[in-house]
Amino acid sequence: MASDRGLYVGPRLRRMRRDLGLTQADMAAALEVSASYIALLERNNRPLTAGLLMKLAQTYAIDMTALGSGAAEDTQRLQAVLKDPIFAGLDWAPNELTDMATNYPGVTEALLRLYTTYQEGQLAFADRGAGARADEMADDASDPVAESRRFLAARRNSFPSLDDAAERLAQAVAAQENMAGYLRARHDLKVRRVPTNYMAGSTRRLDRHRREVLLDDSLDAASQAFQLALQLCYLELTGEVDAVLADGAFASESGERLTRRALASYAAAALIMPYSAFARAVEARRYDVEALARQFGCSFEQTAHRLTTLQKPGQERVPFFFIRVDPAGNVSKRLDGAGFPFARHGGGCPLWSVHHAFRTPREIVTQWLELPDGQRFFSIARTVTAGGGGFGTPRVERAIALGCAEEHAGRLIYTAGEPRGAEAATPIGVTCRLCQRLECAARSEPPIGRQILPDDIRRTGLPFGFSEG
Repeated sequence: MASDRGLYVGPRLRRMRRDLGLTQADMAAALEVSASYIALLERNNRPLTAGLLMKLAQTYAIDMTALGSGAAEDTQRLQAVLKDPIFAGLDWAPNELTDMATNYPGVTEALLRLYTTYQEGQLAFADRGAGARADEMADDASDPVAESRRFLAARRNSFPSLDDAAERLAQAVAAQENMAGYLRARHDLKVRRVPTNYMAGSTRRLDRHRREVLLDDSLDAASQAFQLALQLCYLELTGEVDAVLADGAFASESGERLTRRALASYAAAALIMPYSAFARAVEARRYDVEALARQFGCSFEQTAHRLTTLQKPGQERVPFFFIRVDPAGNVSKRLDGAGFPFARHGGGCPLWSVHHAFRTPREIVTQWLELPDGQRFFSIARTVTAGGGGFGTPRVERAIALGCAEEHAGRLIYTAGEPRGAEAATPIGVTCRLCQRLECAARSEPPIGRQILPDDIRRTGLPFGFSEG
């Protein structure tokens, strides 16, 4: 990071000094240099040498890698943001973004925050609009699930700071062989698996008095590992989760709590499937979910969920969307990193194979999808089971779908030998209220803006007959 010629990171040094609550004179005295020299460094009139960089790290006990690498990361974040169609037609030279991130980190962060706020606003508008009927429109304070989903969607379910923190923690865990060993060595906590009736309805419980982490012994291996990872993240990564959470504005305490839980689960998955190793593996295995699950000792659902998070600037992989539904069509989880227009009100399209996966339990079903505007996506769907673990123990069957835009589908093992194009795609809609495909036998509601024709003289074979205008 540091070199003989030094680093020009003046604005970041100034920001770090202010974050520490120091004046230039304070920092100069601690580093045994003059205040005027600190001023020259902050104006980029002098480079930060390797020796002074080491002294900064020792004096203030902080990780100085962010000082040198932050500009590159911010540049990558800016590049990702500026791909949004709202910025179409704007021209800039490649070095302009680097100059901005290096010399104006505060302005860069302000722009990135404004864009995130804009994304949240767009999603909130979609929740209130899209033809939703009055009885479907609830205030955010009464819909914490929608509030949490919007927070995740606005950030494309990607939190690089949690990925980095979890990766560092994974390295520390590896030095102790496993999470149980690390919990014992670092926190003096013993892991104990106990019968379900002892857990009083919990699957995991931290008993601080006995210095134990208790796990329901009916959990399968993947679930036990995830619960240990989750407990470890609550013990060590709370600060990182709080920092991400502080970037949002929540109308309800329940919405904030749901989001905190989602971020902790994100960190736990990142601990079990560290970003760098997982990102290499997905390319090597061509996004084979079952093979990846076995490699990392995870469940099919955990692995599919992790695939939606691989958008770390500079290390992006295929952007996926994810949805989980029950046999009645209720959506219990929805994540979008691929620009898929999920139905925010009403049911989804019954022609999508995620609703048919229950017919062939635990078998992967593939499908090309085409939306009314011509966008095509590739989807895989499969059922997953929660609960169980013993005779008579309740089980819940759900179906999950994982998909990506057509442009990325060729990188997936599932498209090998698959026909593609409009003729291979199933025409679907977002939801019946928004779908203008009039010749659809699966329609359950008329689309917005269409007048239903009377059937006193003629009745079509479709659920509804519509006027042309």
